[in-house]
Parts: sequence; structure tokens; C-alpha cells
Amino acid sequence: VQVTASVSHGKVKRVTLRNVPSFVHTLHAEVDVPTVGIVPVALAYGGMHYCVVEAAAAGLRLEPAMGKEICRLGEMIKVACRQQHPVNHPEMDYPGCDILVFRAAVQPGSPNSSRNVVVMSNGELDWERPETWTGMIDRSPCGTGTSAVMAVLAERGELEVGQVFRHEGILGTVFEGKIVDTVEVAGRRAIVPEISGTAWITQKCEVLVDPTDPFATGYTVGDIW
Repeated sequence: VQVTASVSHGKVKRVTLRNVPSFVHTLHAEVDVPTVGIVPVALAYGGMHYCVVEAAAAGLRLEPAMGKEICRLGEMIKVACRQQHPVNHPEMDYPGCDILVFRAAVQPGSPNSSRNVVVMSNGELDWERPETWTGMIDRSPCGTGTSAVMAVLAERGELEVGQVFRHEGILGTVFEGKIVDTVEVAGRRAIVPEISGTAWITQKCEVLVDPTDPFATGYTVGDIW
């Protein structure tokens, strides 16, 4: 992974990351999700194994007001997908899928290419306990998720080498993606994606550990943390 920074007057303005080769496992799979039904998905690797889902297929709008439902359905679809369509990286022992990205169209007139929300696990889903049917949202447009989506679009013939792909997150922030090369990974076609974005320093802190602290290594409370 290569990283470059654009600097102006001593301040980093933008960072570009050249990610690992990204590829598609399958463009077409169906997942039978308990209490939901059949959901069509794609499976792709962009640094993590993604279940790629059109939000409309799950009855979702990708907006902050639907955050709880996005987390609930996203985690359910992902876990069902992993159980029904397990994948592994062809060059290392890394099974999946382990993360999900919902996709949707942007608003008319937007300069962006696509909207997305990535759902990650924050616990272990148990089909017998509906209270565990939840996850958490990546508020950013997500670098590995953008890479996986770009791999899907390239496989469909909808994204070419050098073409800029502006990926919008749930809060409207944007990562710019671009395919800089194509390669093979264990005999399958793959893209080499670059992702550019901006972030800000929000905190500097000092963490102290007292040897007499009974919780020096941290703690959990039930299913809250």
C-alpha cells in the first residue's frame, strides 16, 4: 500500500492511497435472509471481503434518519451471505464476507458518482436473539468499500482505467477513486485502485495506566461494549 500527501504551506490538504489489488468473487448471488427474504448481492474484495447490495433491493434509503434500519438489515444480510456464500482470498487464508456496503444513486445534479453506506459488526449476530441483529456504520465513504465497489463496476464494464469515481458517504463526504492499473490475482482479473480524501485532526490525548487500576486493560459490560 502506497500513500502520498498533497501539502500546501506546510499543511496536508489531501491524502491518496494506492490500495491492494481488488477483484470480484461474483457479480450475482442471492441471499435468503431470515424474516427479510431473498436479497440479490455481489461479492468483492477491496482489502476486505464485501457483500455489495443495492439499497433499493433491501427497501432502504441511504440517509442518516434510517441509520438504525441500515445497521439491522446490513448485519443480517452480511451474516446470511457469509453463511450461504463463503469466500476466501486466493493467495492467503482470509475468509469472508466480513463487511457490507449498500449502494444507491446520488441526488439529481450531484457531481458525485454514487452514494454508499458501509455496515460493520459490533458484536456476534445470533439468529435466535433479534436484539443482536445490528451493527454499526462507517460514517466515511470508506476506502476498502470504495475499492470493492470500483472492482464490481469495472467487472460490469461501467468503470474504466483512469476514470474518476466520486463516492459519497452517508454524511455527504466524498472519496475520489480511480483505477490506475489492472492485474491478475491467482488468475482472476483485478484492479489497482487509488483512493483520495481529506481528514482533520480532532484530538491529541495522553493515555495513562496506573498499575493499581483494576480496569487497566479495559472492561466490558454485557452486550453494551
